[in-house]
Amino acid sequence: MSDPQPILEVYQPGETTVVGFGGRDVLDYVNLADCREEMIELIQKTGCKVLAVDMTGVKLIPSGLLGLLAAIRDQNVEVHIYNPSDDVREVLSVTNLDSLMPVHDVAVPGRQSAS
Repeated sequence: MSDPQPILEVYQPGETTVVGFGGRDVLDYVNLADCREEMIELIQKTGCKVLAVDMTGVKLIPSGLLGLLAAIRDQNVEVHIYNPSDDVREVLSVTNLDSLMPVHDVAVPGRQSAS
């Protein structure tokens, strides 16, 4: 049995770490425990102070994953959300998570554009 595919795609490691979800449009099947483990390990390895999460192409996201992103702030890491869909943006607004995690509609720092 092979190792599972990583959940996160790391575009830029470092003090400002940029991650995405590898083009998945629905994140229903993301294993939250594995995702949390990947994020914490990445934060520790990179000395991350700001986690920029690219939501480009993501249409649906489970509430548990949003809770995980909010909980990452307990690691003294700022979390920024980039390019959420209208549906994800609405969930962020209704849950007030957009007041905890700034939301941006701009090119993601450190992410190479697909040519």
